Amino acid sequence: MSHLANTYKLPYYAVVFASERTEGDNGYGVMAAKMVELASKQEGYLGIESARDSNLGITISYWKTLEDIAAWKAHAAHQVAQERGKKEWYSRFVVRVCKVERDYSFEM
Repeated sequence: MSHLANTYKLPYYAVVFASERTEGDNGYGVMAAKMVELASKQEGYLGIESARDSNLGITISYWKTLEDIAAWKAHAAHQVAQERGKKEWYSRFVVRVCKVERDYSFEM
């Protein structure tokens, strides 16, 4: 099973969330799984890729439109997770929103 998201009809958007974690789980794992499940049900959601070592994490979610991204950012449950992230889970994070105009892949 591949952990890479599919490619999509161009153009589409990528939200790159890079974060540095605080110590301990403090409910992070459960909330992260809930957010992935909830995001996958939102209008315009295309897919997700995520990797984390002991401290650094990078999650990229893919969306059809900027409006879809804004709606997800404003979703009430996601806002709760965002606030907990700022208070409990992240010592630092950066969000980048990118328009994907070209993509290509390789597979054996």
